[in-house]
Amino acid sequence: MTAAGGSSVPDPDAFPTRPYDLLKEVTVALVAVVVLAAGLAWLFSSPDEEPVTLASWSAAAPNDFTATAVAELGGTSTTAQYGPPYNHAPGAGQKIGPVSLQRAAGVRIPVDTAEDFVLRPLRRAPQPAEVSGALAAWAAASADRQQAWTSAYSDALAKAPDGDPAEVAPGDYGPVPVLTGHLLTLAQAGALDGQLQAQGRFYETDYTRPMLFLADGSHLAGLADAQHLSGDQWGMMNETGNYPGQPWLWLYTFWYQIDPFKTSKNADAEIWAIMAVLSLALVLVPFIPGVRSIPRWTRVHRLIWRDYYRSR
Repeated sequence: MTAAGGSSVPDPDAFPTRPYDLLKEVTVALVAVVVLAAGLAWLFSSPDEEPVTLASWSAAAPNDFTATAVAELGGTSTTAQYGPPYNHAPGAGQKIGPVSLQRAAGVRIPVDTAEDFVLRPLRRAPQPAEVSGALAAWAAASADRQQAWTSAYSDALAKAPDGDPAEVAPGDYGPVPVLTGHLLTLAQAGALDGQLQAQGRFYETDYTRPMLFLADGSHLAGLADAQHLSGDQWGMMNETGNYPGQPWLWLYTFWYQIDPFKTSKNADAEIWAIMAVLSLALVLVPFIPGVRSIPRWTRVHRLIWRDYYRSR
C-alpha cells in the first residue's frame, strides 16, 4: 500500500491478530473487584456499634443518669461550667499564655443545662399533677434555695448504695427528686432524645445537646474506656474493637500522653498551637534556608532514581 506522497504504509492485515472478548474481560474484572472489596470490608471494616442515646443510657445506668440530671439542674455539671461556646461560666476557658481562645470566640451555642436538659423537656411533655406542682415549686424558689436542694440531693445520692434514688435518706430536697425521677421516665421511654434534639428546624440533625448531656455522665466515658477510645489510650487514632484506626493522627495524639500536656487544663489549646506551628513549618519547608537543602545534601533522590543516574 502506498500513500499519496509515495511513502509506504503498513498493511493492517500483515500483522498477527488474536481474538479478544472485551465483555468477558470487563465482567471478570468487575467480579474480582467486587469480591475483593467485599472481602476486605468484612475483614477490616469497623463494627456497626449501636448508637449511645439518652434512652439506652437511662436504661443501662439509671442511677448515673439521675445523678447527672441533678448536676445539670444545679449547674454543677461539666457542661454548665465549661464556658464558651456554651455559657459565660466565670474563669472557664482554655488559654495559650494570656490569650483565651474560647472567650475570644464567644458564646455561639447557648446552653442552660437546667433549662435545656431538665425543665423545658418536662414542661413540653405530658405530665402528672405531681410533676406540674414540682415545676411550679422550682420556679417559685430563689436561686439559693434551688442550689441548696440540688446540692443536698446530690450529696444524698452519693451516699446511697450504688447511688440508687430509692435508697436515699430522707431530707429536704424540694421538688428535685420528682423532677429528676420523671425525667428518667421520659428518657427511658425515648422521648428525651427527641426533646433535646428538637431546635425548631425542618431537619433536626443537631446532636449537640444530647451529646453534652451524655458526656456529663460516667456511662459514656466507661464505654469509651472499654473500647480504648479515651485520650490516655490514644483514643483519637483508635476505632471501636480491634480494627485499624487512623495512624496519621499519631502526632496529634502523642502530645496528650506526655507531660506537661497530659495534666494541663489547657492541653487542647496548647496542642492545637503546637500542631499549627508544625503544620506551618511543613508548608514553609521549601522557603526555609538550610532545611530546603537537606534532600540535596543527603542525595536520597539519587538512591530513589538510581536507574536514571546510573544511565547518565
